[in-house]
Amino acid sequence: MKNLGALMKQAQEMQKKMGEMQERLTEIEVDGSSGAGMVSVTLTGKSDMKRIKIDPSLLKPDEAEVLEDLIVAATNDARARLETKTQDEMSQLTGGLDLPSGFKLPF
Repeated sequence: MKNLGALMKQAQEMQKKMGEMQERLTEIEVDGSSGAGMVSVTLTGKSDMKRIKIDPSLLKPDEAEVLEDLIVAATNDARARLETKTQDEMSQLTGGLDLPSGFKLPF
C-alpha cells in the first residue's frame, strides 16, 4: 500500500503542476510573421490574437488579397510557434515523459 500512497502523491503533484502550467500559458506570447516581416501577429498562450502589425506599404486597395494571405500566413506561423513552445513547456513539466501520440495537454 505504500506504493499506492506514493503514486497518489505524485498524481496530486502533477495536477498542481498542470494548474500552474495552465496559468503560465495565459502569460505566454509568441510572434509569427510572413512576407519577410511585413505582417506580424502576436498570439497568447491560449491562441487569442493579441496584436497585428502591418507594413504601411501593404495598405493599398489593389493589394488587399496579398495582405489577406499574409495575415493568414502570419497567424499560422504564430500558432505553429505557440504549439512548439507549449510542447517544450509541457516536456519540462512532465520531466521528458513521452506521452502517447494524440495525447494533448493541457486538457
